[in-house]
Amino acid sequence: MKANKRSGVILILGLLAAVCPFSIDMYLPGFPAIAKDLHTTVDQVAYSLSSFFVGVCLGQLVCGPLLDRYGRKIPLVVGLVVYTLASLGCSLSTSAEALIGFRFLQALGACVGMVTPNAMVRDLFPADQHAKVLSLLVLILGVSPILAPTVGSYLIATSGWPMVFTILAIVTMLLLAAVIRWLPESRGADSTVLLTPTAVTQGYFQVAKVPQFRTYAFAGATASAGLFAYLAGSPFVFMKLYGVSEEQYGAIFALIAAGLIGSSQLNNWLLRSYTSSQIMYTALLAQLLIGLILVLGSITGSLGLYSTVGLLFLFLSCQGFTFPNSVALALAPFTHRAGSASALMGSFQMICGAMATALVGLLFNGTALPMAAIMMACCILAMVILLVGVRQMEYLAKQEAVSL
Repeated sequence: MKANKRSGVILILGLLAAVCPFSIDMYLPGFPAIAKDLHTTVDQVAYSLSSFFVGVCLGQLVCGPLLDRYGRKIPLVVGLVVYTLASLGCSLSTSAEALIGFRFLQALGACVGMVTPNAMVRDLFPADQHAKVLSLLVLILGVSPILAPTVGSYLIATSGWPMVFTILAIVTMLLLAAVIRWLPESRGADSTVLLTPTAVTQGYFQVAKVPQFRTYAFAGATASAGLFAYLAGSPFVFMKLYGVSEEQYGAIFALIAAGLIGSSQLNNWLLRSYTSSQIMYTALLAQLLIGLILVLGSITGSLGLYSTVGLLFLFLSCQGFTFPNSVALALAPFTHRAGSASALMGSFQMICGAMATALVGLLFNGTALPMAAIMMACCILAMVILLVGVRQMEYLAKQEAVSL
């Protein structure tokens, strides 16, 4: 693949991956305005966020087998069309119930942007390039939590909240045109892939039975749940405990997100000297130690604003190493079921993230401890999964060598 074409493909895949986070972050500042216009409460409007998460989880499981059966581009194009129409439906909603329903449909379309890029990276690039390309996708993806709330706030203040969904629809239409025009089909249709419920379920079981997939997909997803715990707990920690303003919180959020972006690019440099598994293990170990310091500091009350920001910056920076390497390693064994593997991995990430978010809320005690404890617990569990999984793979490899 020529360098200019390679860059164009990576850019399109990165923009596809950013559709979902932009769909989440852009409209969050508009909750009060939406509640007022729809004559409901902010809590009721928040159900539109929940319906989106449910749609993403279910949609990925449906999308994966479709990518394996019909190739990558047809399901991608259909998903983007669904997303565009649902976004317009959101902008025209006159009740909270309608918004909740359209957000669910929007999520079903958005999930193709989560599943397809991972599968296409697996199809289009050599195995030793997967982690590097995924790191570049993280660079594009990481900009979304910095830009989306700011852009959303501006649109809501100047044009009203429906404009957020109108802009999402317009941008997605342009992205759809780019997909049709410039994104190559990376894998053709495969008529041997059956789409009956039994066949789909068996296909996911076959994917989950692969030790390398189980190890790296589950460890990576569990580690990523620490990011969701941070997202759930950081507004209270910074704005209530430390008394920062909304503008200051936005700056802190952007700074920490920059750490995630920067580390994902540093990952490319490290891959010249170390393997993906070595980098992932080291990053998880560092996260665990940082999480322990956060927990101890929260218990003793010894952490101030700057030390908390610094530790969270380091913790989230480690995620820039674990994510691209865990995805690359998890998808490496698959050729025929890369779409299903990507979908199963993505759904598990969302489930882990939702559980971490819920636990932060359930354990709320007016301190930073729930957030810090869940972040550390995610790292501990991810490390256990990684160590046990690697040990199992080594044992199976020895057994296979003996049998030969």
